[in-house]
Amino acid sequence: MSNHRRRRFDVRVVPHRRRSPFRLRDWRMSTKLATVLVVPSVAFLVLASVQTSALVGRTTELNDFARQVGIGRQITAVVHHLQQERDRSAGELGELRRGGDRQAAASDLRPLQSATDRAIDDLRRAAKPLANADASWRVAYSDALEAYDKVVDIRAAVPPAVLSNDTILSNYHRAIDALLDLLDEPTPGQERPALSDAVLRYVQLARVKELSSRIRAQLYAASRAGRYGTDDRVLLSDLRAQQLTALGAFRVAATIDQIRRYDAASVNPMFQVATQLEERSLPTGDATPEVLPSEQWWSASQQRQELLRQLEAGVLDDAVRQADDVSSSQLRDTLLVVGGIVTVLLAALLISLLVGRSVARSMRLLRSQALRIAQIELPDALDRLRTVNSGVTDIDVAPPVVRSLDEIGELAEAFVAVHRSAVSVAVEQARMRRNVNSMFVNLARRSQVLVERQLELLDDLEREESDPDQLENLFKLDHLAARMRRNDESLLVLAGSESTRRRNRPVGLGSVLLAAAAEIEQYQRVRLEPAGDVNVVGHAVGELVHMLAELLENATAFSRPDTAVVVTARVEASAVQIDIADNGLGMTQAALAEANAVLASPPAANVAAVERMGLFVVSHLAARLGVLVRLDGGQSGGLVARLVLPASLLAPAGTVELDPPMPARMLAAGAARGIGAQRMARASRVAAPAAAPMELPFAGRPPAAAPQQARPVPVRAEDVLAAPAAASDGSGWWSREGPAGPAVTGPAVPPATPVTAGTNERGLPVRVPMAQLSAVTRPAQPGSTPTRVDLDPAAVGGMLSRLYSGVRRAEAEDTTEIPVSSSWGHDEGGRRQ
Repeated sequence: MSNHRRRRFDVRVVPHRRRSPFRLRDWRMSTKLATVLVVPSVAFLVLASVQTSALVGRTTELNDFARQVGIGRQITAVVHHLQQERDRSAGELGELRRGGDRQAAASDLRPLQSATDRAIDDLRRAAKPLANADASWRVAYSDALEAYDKVVDIRAAVPPAVLSNDTILSNYHRAIDALLDLLDEPTPGQERPALSDAVLRYVQLARVKELSSRIRAQLYAASRAGRYGTDDRVLLSDLRAQQLTALGAFRVAATIDQIRRYDAASVNPMFQVATQLEERSLPTGDATPEVLPSEQWWSASQQRQELLRQLEAGVLDDAVRQADDVSSSQLRDTLLVVGGIVTVLLAALLISLLVGRSVARSMRLLRSQALRIAQIELPDALDRLRTVNSGVTDIDVAPPVVRSLDEIGELAEAFVAVHRSAVSVAVEQARMRRNVNSMFVNLARRSQVLVERQLELLDDLEREESDPDQLENLFKLDHLAARMRRNDESLLVLAGSESTRRRNRPVGLGSVLLAAAAEIEQYQRVRLEPAGDVNVVGHAVGELVHMLAELLENATAFSRPDTAVVVTARVEASAVQIDIADNGLGMTQAALAEANAVLASPPAANVAAVERMGLFVVSHLAARLGVLVRLDGGQSGGLVARLVLPASLLAPAGTVELDPPMPARMLAAGAARGIGAQRMARASRVAAPAAAPMELPFAGRPPAAAPQQARPVPVRAEDVLAAPAAASDGSGWWSREGPAGPAVTGPAVPPATPVTAGTNERGLPVRVPMAQLSAVTRPAQPGSTPTRVDLDPAAVGGMLSRLYSGVRRAEAEDTTEIPVSSSWGHDEGGRRQ
């Protein structure tokens, strides 16, 4: 694909109105496909995000719950050590009230206090990951630490026993209650009742153990003090009642296995010993409760507390295991759901992208094919059909590039069908146009034959006519016939055919300009500036004369009759510029632009071309010869037609067909039109220069004051371009009179150098039709010399007498003339005098 075609193909289709991003119908197909794919995906992603967020939140909640349940091990350990420290401190306070040794009490309590501190440190470390847990758990944790800090502060008051037992022990009670509240804080929510029951079970068992520890503390304090206090019996009864209630709640919430394990622990001998000792402290009737031996009670109760601690740890492990299982299951479900959502979303996006890409690719291919057809293939096909000269062949249409069976494929098929129909119509029109062109060519050829016969008849009449008035009318008919012949040649140009008037050798540019002037009716108004030593190749002479004649006729037709049309030619670099200037009506800028557009790009033959035949013919001849033609406004009004002949139309200096001697008929034509006495400038090609210039026809002033022109005014183009051999070798082959002597016999030999019209795009010479037939198709001549009839000298003398009398009458008439300086005169070669 050439760069020009690529640029044409890259041109974007400009919409007839501005595209608005707010109008859905103005969106590009890629945008619409992206919207169709993105909007559902985004909606699905939003819903999936909401669902995933809920699942993640639930998973996080269960994970925090599992951690809170798991930290229960550290909480129960702290509670167990605080219970031992509290119960031992209660016994030491009872002993100190009786005057016991403070140092021994402090020594006994110090290991228990250190164990409690280590347990609380473990709790702090375990609680760090739960720093971002729910607010209620953090508040309960803070309360527990604050209560423990008060326990640490109250420890110093135990050995001196300066505070009451209730004041000291109440701090331990609050710390343990705060820790039990923290142990009860994990909440899985209403959707997980099994987890709530698991928490309830180990919390109730921890409360059972706490009540058992407080009973132990009261009995141990009484055993160390040696008596019961005033409120001890009531407090012990209340504690036992609360213990039974908590035990009942535990048995209700506990599983069968947990109940079995509790029953197994309760029948343990060590557990039974503590229970039996506790029963001895129960009041019976009005009798005073028995004070238990301190060391025996402490040892037995310590064994029972250890059994309860083991049972508590087992129930708590069950809860932790259950919470971890639920949390892991929830995390697994969340990951599965999220993975499913991501998989579905990716699959949907992948399928959407594949479908969208398929649609977009089909649309892109269809658009590319449509642009290629609209901007390259169809215009090129129309150009080929428009310029075809031989037989019109069918043009193949490429199949659709989209082979799918969907609506886009059907649209591609429909578009190719439209393209095929357009090409078929163009082919039919090309065939019809070729038939019409053939009709034009045939009619033009027929008319040319008739016009040539008419010109021959006019030549015979002009030779035999002696009346000046009648001769002038014959010359007018001669010019009308020449114009008719040019119209026939214009029809040939309109039909796309080439002219048959071809020459073999180069011709001087001055002769070409003079021949063009001879083709128009008002040739007297044309003023030719010297053209210099410039030669035109022979095959382009006829078409160049035709083109110049059309421009000259246009210049004379649209300017006043009393003005001159000036033709100048000058050499610029390797080209030649010809200017044809007139002082006529001129044209508007819009009309000039339109005319120059037609000259730059020749239009096809149509009705408008027939109405403006001259402009159409000039544009096509200029394109055929490669001549640049442009119309510009003149400085003082009118128009200037500029022609630039390329170097390919210029011949090197050498043997050139120069201007022939002036025909006698041209003198008679000048005399009949009022031209003054003229003399021959040159008798032949090698004759001496003329002694005096001839007068030009100017109306309105005496001929003596008019500028002179050495060469006669031409009448017909072939008279100017006739070969000099026709006037010098004595033969009549180049005149309509026929040969004056016997024809030279011998074989017909074509010229040594073939006549061509340049080369085509492949570098091959282009044949000029009928250019070489003159050398090989001469008609056979009779063997005998025909008898030549000479005119009567008296008749010839009378004809010349009447001619000169007519000239003198024309000089005596008073007419209006065109004032032109003497610099307009030219010699026979077209050079300024």
